[in-house]
Amino acid sequence: MKDSESRIRDAIVDASQARDLAYAPYSRFKMGAAVVTERDHVIKGSLVENVSLGLSMCAERAALFASVAADAGKPQILALVSKRTAGDLTWPCGACLQVAQELGGDDLLIVVSDGKRQQQARLSELAGRLPFKG
Repeated sequence: MKDSESRIRDAIVDASQARDLAYAPYSRFKMGAAVVTERDHVIKGSLVENVSLGLSMCAERAALFASVAADAGKPQILALVSKRTAGDLTWPCGACLQVAQELGGDDLLIVVSDGKRQQQARLSELAGRLPFKG
């Protein structure tokens, strides 16, 4: 198993590759994500928009759901790469945090990057963004 810094670096690279595949014809706000699991699997997810906004899927949820379908194990790292929002690094939305809570739990490490800089926090540190803790 790789050390945590290597796993984080690799997750950011994978999320950047997933961002390049995003389908964002309406917002032009491409996002990519990568989930690293306890079994050291890496699962990518890309934003997929739809003209009916409610049918769109965030990159983070796409990666988290795909990790379940792949039977890859419990998520340990969720990396998100996108451009900044109002000058700040972009963090997962409330719906994505809720799914992350369900599948990864409080210790899940969330890493956000714009390709140049990054920040990270445990999901438990972002709990104020969740509608409820399960």
